[in-house]
Amino acid sequence: MEIRKYTETDWPSIWPIFREVVTAGETFPYDPEWSFAQSREVWVEAPPGHTVVACDGQRVLGTAHMGPNRPGPGSHVSTASFMVAGDARGLGVGRALGEYVISWARGQGYAAMQFNAVVESNDVAVRLWQALGFRIIGTVPEAFEHPALGRVGLHAMHRYL
Repeated sequence: MEIRKYTETDWPSIWPIFREVVTAGETFPYDPEWSFAQSREVWVEAPPGHTVVACDGQRVLGTAHMGPNRPGPGSHVSTASFMVAGDARGLGVGRALGEYVISWARGQGYAAMQFNAVVESNDVAVRLWQALGFRIIGTVPEAFEHPALGRVGLHAMHRYL
């Protein structure tokens, strides 16, 4: 698997992953009615942010975007988001992307990384981020409307770099 910088020609391969994840409604608070163009606008980060794809040959298995969590006085803390194709889950794609974003953020001089909204019922992601050194620093109760579980909390997770 190779993780490389996003190019404009990657979006048609990311789009089905984006649609799959958003339509499932279990992990992202994105609108499943967003168009191809709206979704691209939300996912692809402008500098100083960075967007990448994880590939097996020509096949895109997953994607991540990263950058400052907040502007100005909060710009020393980074953030990131991840999506992995359903049929590529359990193959280490998420871990590889997670390790990549931590390394990228450290290399960019960020002091820490914060995930603002990890759905508490997303056990796989919570365990992965904890294994990569993140701690749950708070949970907003019932902040996410899960399609099967109803209202569940959103964790804020943090780690120093």
